[in-house]
Amino acid sequence: MTRPPSFPPAAALRRYVGLCALFWLPLGLTIAPLILLFTGRGLSMAAVAGLFAVHSVTAAALELPTGGLSDVLGRRAVLATAGLLNLAALTLLALGTALWPLVLGMVLMGTGRALSSGPAEAWYVDTVRAHSGPGADLRTGLARGSAVTSAALAAGTLLGGALPWLTGLVPGLGARLREATAGLVVPLSLPLLLGAAVEAAFVLYAVVSLPEPPRPGATARQVLRDVPATVAAGLRLGGRDALVRRVLLSAAAAGGAVATLELLTPGRAALLTGTPESGAVLFAALACAGFLCAALGSHLAPLAARIAGSGERAVLLGLGTGASGVLLLGATSAATGAVATVGAATGYGLVYLGLGAAGPSENDVLHRRVSDRGRATALSVQSLAAQLAGALAGLIVGHLPPGPLPWLVGGAALLTGALLWTPRPGRPAPAAAKEEASAEPSGSLTPR
Repeated sequence: MTRPPSFPPAAALRRYVGLCALFWLPLGLTIAPLILLFTGRGLSMAAVAGLFAVHSVTAAALELPTGGLSDVLGRRAVLATAGLLNLAALTLLALGTALWPLVLGMVLMGTGRALSSGPAEAWYVDTVRAHSGPGADLRTGLARGSAVTSAALAAGTLLGGALPWLTGLVPGLGARLREATAGLVVPLSLPLLLGAAVEAAFVLYAVVSLPEPPRPGATARQVLRDVPATVAAGLRLGGRDALVRRVLLSAAAAGGAVATLELLTPGRAALLTGTPESGAVLFAALACAGFLCAALGSHLAPLAARIAGSGERAVLLGLGTGASGVLLLGATSAATGAVATVGAATGYGLVYLGLGAAGPSENDVLHRRVSDRGRATALSVQSLAAQLAGALAGLIVGHLPPGPLPWLVGGAALLTGALLWTPRPGRPAPAAAKEEASAEPSGSLTPR
C-alpha cells in the first residue's frame, strides 16, 4: 500500500473528531425514541429484542469482510457507503409500520455499523504515524475522538428524547402528523428523520475531508483476493497475541453490558413517568449524563494511565468501575421515586465513565500490535466481539423476567472483562507489557 500523505497530526485530529461527531450524532438521536417507537407500533419486548439481534448479527457477520474491504479499497469510500446505508436505515425505521421494513432497516443499520467500525480511526492512526513515525503518541488523539463520540451521543440522545416531548406540547400536532402521513410519521419518528439528514452531511464530509493515497490495483479481482486473506489474518491475530486477545474479550464484555442497558432502560423510564414520550425524555437525560461521563472518562484516559502506572491497570480500573455501575442499576431496579432516579443516574454515570476511561488504553495496545495494512480489520475484529456479545446478551435479557436478574447479565459480563486485566503469575508486569505493546507490531495483519 502507498504510504498515507504526510498530513499534520493536529489537522488530522480535527478531521477525525469531525467524522466522529457527524457519524455518532444520528445514532444518538435514535437512542431515546427507538425502542419506544417499536413498542408504540405494537411490537412486544421479545420482538424488539429480536430486531436488535438482527442488527447485531448483521454487523457481526459483516465486520471482518468490511474491515478487509476498508484495508483494500480505502477508508473514504467505505465511510461514505456506511453513511448512505445509515441514511436509508433511519428512514425505514422512522416510517415503517410493518415488521418487514423494520427488519430491513435494522439489517441496513447493521451493515452500516460494520462498514464504519474501523476506517475513520484507521485513517487517523495511519496519517499520524506517516507524519511522526511508529513512536507517535496515539492515546491522546484516540481519547479525543472517543470523547467527541460520547459528546455527540450525549447531544443526540438529549435532542432525540426532547423532540417528541416538545412536539407534544403543541396541541394536536402529533395527531396532525399522523393524519397527514397516514400514520407513518409520529412524534417518536422525528428524531430518526433528523438523523437521516445529518447522515447526508456525514457522507459529504467524508468524501471531501479525507486525503488518501491512491490504491493502485484495487480492482474487483484484488478485493476478492486480498479481503479473505486479510480476514483470515485478523481471525488468527487474537489467537496468537495475548494482549490483543484481552482487548477483544474486553470489547465483548463491554458489548454485553451496553446491550443490557440499551434494552432495559427505556421501558424502565416509561414506567417511572407514565407515558412513552415523557419516558423518552427521562431516558434521554439519563443516557446524556452517561455519555458525558464517557466523554470525561475518555478525556482523562491518558492521565488515568499515568496515575495507574500503565494502560493495563487503567483498563482494569475502568472496567471494574463500569461493572459496579451495572450492578447498582440492578440493585435499584425495583425501587421507585427518588431512589430509582438517583440509582439509575449514578449507575449510568459509573458505567460510561469506566468504559470511557478504559477504551483509549485498550485501543492504544491494539494499534501497536498491528500493521497499517490490517488496521481497519483489527478494529473490525474488536467490533465483531462486541456485536456478538451484545446480540447474545440482548436475547437473554429480552426473555428474562423483570427485576434485578436481567441487569446481572450485563454486570457479570463487564466484571469478567475487568478480571482479564488482573495481574497473575506468569503474566508480564504492566510496565513490561506496556513496553511490549510499544514495540514493532508482532501480529501484523498483512496477508502473506
